[in-house]
Parts: sequence; C-alpha cells; structure tokens
Amino acid sequence: MPRSKHLPAVEGSPLDRLISGAVRIQSIPGIVFAALLLALSVIVTRFDWTCSIIFWGIYLIDWALLAAPRRLRISYGPPKPPVLLLALLRAPFALLPAPWWWIVELLGTVLVVYGFWIEPSRLFLTKEKLQIPKLKLRTPLRVLHVGDLHMERPSVREKKLVEMVRELSPDLILFSGDLLSYSNVDDEVARAAARDVLSTFHAPLGVYAVAGSPPVDREDVLSDVFRDLDITLLDRTSVRLQFQGNDIDLFGLPCTHDPDLDAPALAPLQPDGKTFAILLHHSPDLAPAAAGKDFDLQLSGHTHGGQVRLPFWGALYTSSVLGKRFEAGRYRIGGMTLYVTRGIGMEGKAAPRVRFLCPPEIVLWEITGTEG
Repeated sequence: MPRSKHLPAVEGSPLDRLISGAVRIQSIPGIVFAALLLALSVIVTRFDWTCSIIFWGIYLIDWALLAAPRRLRISYGPPKPPVLLLALLRAPFALLPAPWWWIVELLGTVLVVYGFWIEPSRLFLTKEKLQIPKLKLRTPLRVLHVGDLHMERPSVREKKLVEMVRELSPDLILFSGDLLSYSNVDDEVARAAARDVLSTFHAPLGVYAVAGSPPVDREDVLSDVFRDLDITLLDRTSVRLQFQGNDIDLFGLPCTHDPDLDAPALAPLQPDGKTFAILLHHSPDLAPAAAGKDFDLQLSGHTHGGQVRLPFWGALYTSSVLGKRFEAGRYRIGGMTLYVTRGIGMEGKAAPRVRFLCPPEIVLWEITGTEG
C-alpha cells in the first residue's frame, strides 16, 4: 500500500523541524535578544526613532507578558520564540497612520494577555449525549473522555482537571493519548506530575488509555507513568465491559499518524455489529477507515482544536493528514459518531503556549439506549 505523502505530525516533518529548531532562539542572551527587537522596531518604523522606541517598548512588554505564565503556573514554554513571532506579526501594522497603529497594537496586547494568560486555564466541561438502540439501560452510561494532557509542570489547569473528574464520578474514563509535552518527554518532574494527576482517576468500569504521538508517548514513558496506576493501556487490543447487563466492547489502537499504517492495523479489531463498540485512537485521521467497521463511537484528540481559531474559519492549523476535515468537536461518518477533543494541554518545544477561541476541554458522554 502506498504511504501517505504528507504526514505533518511525525518526527522530521516541516512542523517538527520548525518548532524543534526554533528552540535555539531561547538560548540567545537577553541583551542580544533585546537588541534584536530594537533593530526590528527601527526597521518596521522606517527609522522613525520616536515610533521605534514605542514599538520596542511594545515588544519588551510582550516579552514580559510571555515570561509571566511560568511564574503564574499557567504554562512553561520558552518565551523568546513566540515573542519574536509576535514582533513579526505586529510589524505590518506600523504602516498604518496614527492613531490607528497604536490602537491596533493595544488590541494586540489585550489578545496576548487573553491568549497566553487566560484561555489556557479555562478548562471546560463539554457534555454530549448519544443514543444507542443496542443498549437497554435504566440510567445513562457516563463516559469521560480526556485527551492531550501534555504535562510540563503542575499548573492551575491540572488542578481544575483533578477537581472536575472527582466531582463528575463517571462510570468509565478514557484517555486518548499524549501524556507529556514534547519538551518534557525525558523530564522526571513532568513524568511524576503526570502520574500525580492520573493517580486520581478512578471509575467503576475502569480507566483505559491508548498511546498518542510516537515521539511523546514512547513505550518507556508509558510504562513509567502508568506504573502501578489503575489504568489499562489498550495496545491493538479490546476489552469487554458490563454495564446494567449490557456488553460494551472497547477497542484501543496506538497511533503512528500514518493512515496507511494505522488502517491495516485496525483490521483485526472487528466489532461484531451487535454490541456497542467504542474505538479509542489518538488521531481523527483513522475515522474514515473506522466508520466502515461497525464502530459506534470513536474518541480522538491530537489536533487541540487548532489551539488558535478564527471566527467563521476555525482552526488555523490542525497537524492532521486530513487538514480541517475533523479539526474539533462532533462528526457523523456513516453510522459512526466521531468526537475530536480540544484536549487539555498545548504543543511543546518552541510552539506558543497559546489558546484563542479554543479553550481546553474534557468531554462527558451520557449514553442512553432503550429502557431496560
């Protein structure tokens, strides 16, 4: 079978090389980086020294604002790469006449505060309902879907997550992959922090997980973080659960991010068509193949909903082979329902720790059937 040509989520892809290489910007000495921002401000204002100093001040404020989330325990990314990116994004607005340019720049600062300080910590509970005629239930089956933890260090976001999971007390908890930040895969502190969070997950029907992106959820990472925890890792396997006398088949498949490899690996995982069947897989890219195999529900993540979304357009980038086709939320594909969670954490290495119109979420499913 020919391999997919464009695989944006694998190691060595253009995106991976960009965010990995841009980490080197963080090693630039502070005085040199400040001088670089000054030079950029002089260029974009065409040597208008008054405007240059104002723009330089704006760039330095951005720097301070992006360094603060670490102290506030919001996120822990390197500030200099996104500061340079913001400086380049702000540059064209220097061509506007006064007072429009400073109004736009002030608005930009407000958006920086919101996107880097506020929205990343606004963990939402999304509630979804699904009726499955195969089931005979007296009360709904409550399934909690959690994805893309991307732990760096403990933050207010994970504290909220633990509180919400405890309060919800779901019947079943499913984790769709990506435990650690791409920056912290070999970080013992991050691994311990992830263990602390996951150790609080308990449910009557169990807690199940699948491996996410291969560079993040390596075998040694999963075995270390899940060690002695009450979590079952599904690795090309299935388990049959019982709820109010009903059989529920849960299937889990690890992710390579290459549909030409993942689709054949799905072949042995065949639902019987009579039992309610859930597929847990990190990426939504497998959904077209899964939809033809009698799965009722596929739970995925990976895209983070794009992290940055625009009104009427949605995600700017999804890191998906299928682009924006399954960027976030609920979809119906044939007889199967797909849900792509926005996840909890954010992309690692030099990627901006930003969310805009795309707050983190966990998803609670209330699954009903006919009355038993």
